[in-house]
Amino acid sequence: MPSYKFFLIIIMTISTSTSAWEEGFVYNDDVKIAYRDYGPIQGEPILLVQGLGGQLINWPDHLIDFLINNGFRPIVFDNRDTGLSSRIESDQFNEGNRAKTINSTYIKYFLRLPIRPPYNLDDMANDSIAILDHLSIDKSHLLGMSMGGMIAQIIAANHPERIRTFTLIASSTATPSPLNGPTRDVRKLLMKRSNNPNASMDERIERSKKIFTLIGLEGYNLETQEFYNKSVESIQRAGPDDTGFTRQIMAILGSKNRIKKVKSIQSKTLIIHGKDDPLIKVKNAYKANRLIENSQLIVLPGMRHMIEPPVFNRFKDDLLDHLSH
Repeated sequence: MPSYKFFLIIIMTISTSTSAWEEGFVYNDDVKIAYRDYGPIQGEPILLVQGLGGQLINWPDHLIDFLINNGFRPIVFDNRDTGLSSRIESDQFNEGNRAKTINSTYIKYFLRLPIRPPYNLDDMANDSIAILDHLSIDKSHLLGMSMGGMIAQIIAANHPERIRTFTLIASSTATPSPLNGPTRDVRKLLMKRSNNPNASMDERIERSKKIFTLIGLEGYNLETQEFYNKSVESIQRAGPDDTGFTRQIMAILGSKNRIKKVKSIQSKTLIIHGKDDPLIKVKNAYKANRLIENSQLIVLPGMRHMIEPPVFNRFKDDLLDHLSH
């Protein structure tokens, strides 16, 4: 069992949702993880595990409001290397080695050679359990999206006694390869972000717009003040160092094969995937459904990799039914 050191800073504020929240930090050894507990304290806890580069503020309001309004207690957090959580120092990413590290990582990815990251998805799963332990939550619903779904698979497999239900959205049970990974256009944008971690505010916003245009709902309007404000908030909150994005990619590409772990998952599982997902192809969802014995699969035509309101409205009743039984 890993040892956890806890340190808490509580901030009470009012969310855009229907309740106050509590924010704080928890330490998993020397790694600081920022979290937000939306409450209410009497609600059934549900831990939401974010995807690549995503912060706790990036979970959509319509999802958080839906959970709170239906009696659940959403708990969200910044994965290590993003948001207010710790940046993982590594000589691989100092000024002299960064470009070499990034280039060699992608070469090894295409040649399917071993990648040795500063940490792996198992370490990130332990960060999640540290939050539940700190909040004295014995058992929680678990929802993971994209990379967060990969982390959540490990949590569900390693800690079955802690999980009420498991929801897997737009994720994969295998390490991405050139055959089951992102489309070429998406891959180019991910590589561009990796190679330019010191981009300006305007460059980062424009880059975000391009990636969300590719992986989000076709025709969804991103030329809004809300999208701009959210992008600025995310960039300012995370600070100028964006190298954690590439370290998270390395954690995905360098993690161990999860097939045996996934097959061992016993929790009731709902798998939701977009038929047109360009980041994680839909065949990954069919594979997860075959591997997890007690699972239900929903494939949504027109859905890509995001859960915009029109997409969420198509599966929210199924999600509530899954969480409630």
